[in-house]
Amino acid sequence: MKTPQVILGLGLIILVVLLLTPQRHPPTYNAASEVTVQGVVEEVKNFYCPVSGDDGTHLIIATSQGRVQIHVAPSKFLSGKQWQFFRGDEVEVVGTPIVFQGNQALIARTIVRGNKEMALRRMDGKPLWVE
Repeated sequence: MKTPQVILGLGLIILVVLLLTPQRHPPTYNAASEVTVQGVVEEVKNFYCPVSGDDGTHLIIATSQGRVQIHVAPSKFLSGKQWQFFRGDEVEVVGTPIVFQGNQALIARTIVRGNKEMALRRMDGKPLWVE
């Protein structure tokens, strides 16, 4: 009977493909490449994010250089701090630039809105929600 041999052969092919496929790791924070951007919030989105590994809050802000997606923090971290963002908020974001799904984005370390600064990561980039 050739069925077990066929199944074994297919399993071996799948294993080889998986082992040879490059692993894509989510972007990480790099304090050496920090930038500051200012803009106005156009959208607030919540979705699973491989950067934080959780359901995260993301902002789309309009800057003088164009639209930028901001990876803020896990949604439950923000709600625990009672931090919310709204369309029209003027923000200043310090973070690391990344390319996420082919678009320019930023992993936020701090966000200033009005006279309130929200710390999301330590200076070395370690997230405050994992401490």
